[in-house]
Amino acid sequence: MTPNVPVAVFVGGTSGIGQGMAEAFARWTEGRAHIVIVGRNEAKAQEIIERFPKPTSSGAEGREWTHEFVQCDASLMSNVHSASQVILAKHPKINFLAITAGYMTTGGREETAEGIDKKLAVHYYGRWKFVRELEVGLRRAKEDGEEARVISVLSPGRGLPVDLEDLGLKNTYTLRRAEGQAITFNDYMIESFYARNPTMTFVHAWPGGVDTGLLKASPSQMLRTFATIATPLLRPLITSKEDCAEYMWHGLFNNSTPGALRVGRKGELIEGLQYSGDEEVTKKLWDHTEEATRTE
Repeated sequence: MTPNVPVAVFVGGTSGIGQGMAEAFARWTEGRAHIVIVGRNEAKAQEIIERFPKPTSSGAEGREWTHEFVQCDASLMSNVHSASQVILAKHPKINFLAITAGYMTTGGREETAEGIDKKLAVHYYGRWKFVRELEVGLRRAKEDGEEARVISVLSPGRGLPVDLEDLGLKNTYTLRRAEGQAITFNDYMIESFYARNPTMTFVHAWPGGVDTGLLKASPSQMLRTFATIATPLLRPLITSKEDCAEYMWHGLFNNSTPGALRVGRKGELIEGLQYSGDEEVTKKLWDHTEEATRTE
């Protein structure tokens, strides 16, 4: 694999912001990149990939790019591990990792077969697991003198204080606590991975209101109905996934200095956020997450 061909992985790239970011990347690189879309819907992924620009050069040079789909339900850590191994087997270096997968529900705690609440699994544990598993590929890119950047799109600074007595919310679950803990966990996540990799950039981004289709895909009939009625009315006030993708890429490249960064809906840096930076929480959350996502 030619070292200068960029490798980008999009977890949640079959719809919404992830789709927009993948399409923007394909457009900027004119398709001359290794682009990996990770998600559940192979048919949708192939539709997206078909629209990517295809380099017209022939011979060996013309084969130095790939556009592919890797199946993964990111609510299961075993699936995240398997998908990561498939990606690394083909791409030992990774330049960009964008994680945008979401899960919208109005129900209570919904445990996966692995004992993790599904909302928390998609919004935090699966994200942490992907970064941890693909960390070796990101490090390889830096060793080769290339870019290595990670973005997790959720909602920086809008979380709740970490409850060290119930990190997995097995006993005190509410939708607001699940949302708030996942957000704060993401803030700690980017800080912890930056501490381990001080030459890389890790971003937690807030996209604001975006027309992603997430509500329409919710298992909740109430949310699907709401989306059908409200989306046309709210469209003048929300951002398209294409514009949001541009802003998220801007946020990922907003600072030339490596770091753990929070960015807002237009990619601007956000300062003075709360509920992160506590050393005790950092260690306990890391240890808890390692154990909760263990697949061996």
